[in-house]
Amino acid sequence: MKITILAVGKIKEKFYRQAVEEFEKRLSRYCKLEIIEVADEKTPDCASQIEMDKIKEREGGRLRKYIPEGAWLCALAIDGVMLDSVELSQKLEHLGITGKSHLIFVIGGSLGLSDAILNLADFKLSFSKMTFPHQLMRVILLEQIYRSYRIMAGAPYHK
Repeated sequence: MKITILAVGKIKEKFYRQAVEEFEKRLSRYCKLEIIEVADEKTPDCASQIEMDKIKEREGGRLRKYIPEGAWLCALAIDGVMLDSVELSQKLEHLGITGKSHLIFVIGGSLGLSDAILNLADFKLSFSKMTFPHQLMRVILLEQIYRSYRIMAGAPYHK
């Protein structure tokens, strides 16, 4: 199975990059992992809703270029469905069994994802009602994907 993490913005802090690299290494035994970063837009202070929507649209246009037909698209969205680790594992396993060979998880920028990207999504996943920095969210997502594969393999994992 191929898993793509499609994210707005680059990881700047070294400790986040190191965590991502560690999970890339761990996941290499379970799937083909690809991480694609697209440029984020600077949001001016006191931006209007119209300006924020335009920023999300521009970021969404960049993301759209990397979403091929036939891939299963999961948008990380605060209003998405919350799953526990076992449920996420079961979802990934079910997708593999039903023939989905390419899964894409998309992480928006500081303003979230455009409506166009959210409407393309096959599934919207929420990790919390809280807002997380996109750099940290990438690490959390990779850890949960890794944990999902460990659960599928019947390997021990921390509850």
